[in-house]
Amino acid sequence: MAEQILDEWQIALTQKKTELEACQVEHQVRSCMKCEKLLDCTLRDAYIKTVYDSMSKGKGGGFEF
Repeated sequence: MAEQILDEWQIALTQKKTELEACQVEHQVRSCMKCEKLLDCTLRDAYIKTVYDSMSKGKGGGFEF
């Protein structure tokens, strides 16, 4: 099995995901969509930004869904 090497973007994403999951446990929700703070959550906003950064490796740009 090949050893996986994480870049700085993957490391940041893993850290933010861990923080978000801890928050969900603390607020006893399985999804941010069920949280009353959804639209005003800086932690979730930071996670989403980190997801985009990890996809673009920090080079910016837009994503179309």
